[in-house]
Amino acid sequence: MRLRFVGCGDAFGSGGRGNTCFQVTGSEVNFLIDCGASALPAMKRLDIVRDDIELILITHFHGDHFAGLPFFLLDAQFSRRSRPLVIAGPAGLPTRLTQVMEALFEHSSKTKQKFDLQLVEMADGQDRTFGAVNVTPFSVVHGLSGGPFLAYRIAAEGRVIAYSADTEWTDSLISLGRDADLFIAEAHTYDKIVRNHLSLSALEAHLAAIRAKRLVLTHMSDDMLTRLSTLPYEAAHDGMIVDL
Repeated sequence: MRLRFVGCGDAFGSGGRGNTCFQVTGSEVNFLIDCGASALPAMKRLDIVRDDIELILITHFHGDHFAGLPFFLLDAQFSRRSRPLVIAGPAGLPTRLTQVMEALFEHSSKTKQKFDLQLVEMADGQDRTFGAVNVTPFSVVHGLSGGPFLAYRIAAEGRVIAYSADTEWTDSLISLGRDADLFIAEAHTYDKIVRNHLSLSALEAHLAAIRAKRLVLTHMSDDMLTRLSTLPYEAAHDGMIVDL
């Protein structure tokens, strides 16, 4: 199984990086984790076949994690996608998707897709299975707007991927990432406390309890990007591939 960082930047494109979007592929799975505003052109640059993607997991409704969906869905429509697609995310997903479709392309939410589209709302602690993918959502802390906010622990093909999404430190991250084969964690700042976001120093204090087999940092601001060469941790970059 393989994870590719289609985009790993923060909301402001620090370092010229794209908005959050990860693709996971294997012998039985092909899905996205988040679909930020810049996801579609990034997927095209990487020659990703979008028709093969069966599932999109959305962590929350901020544009750098969610606003790529209208472009993805309209591209699927015009390219005559035929395969079913499931989009799963926090409560309110159908309403939020309609809103962003209408904001970006008026009347587009009223167009019936030529392919089967299923929207699934998920909640903290409620496991859901999508084919060969099992997802456990964890509530995280990322402010008052754009939520509910979920992090995901994903089991597929004998491997576990944990993704913190955007959050300040919360103890749920310990259970989320514990013993995971891959823990993708926000490290927005080095040690500066920014409300609703995770600093590397806050994360470091709990790494011994999390015990992830591999840690990759993501969603980094300029504060973090200027320090990467001095840090003992692996950091994501757009196009990076992690084999599991």
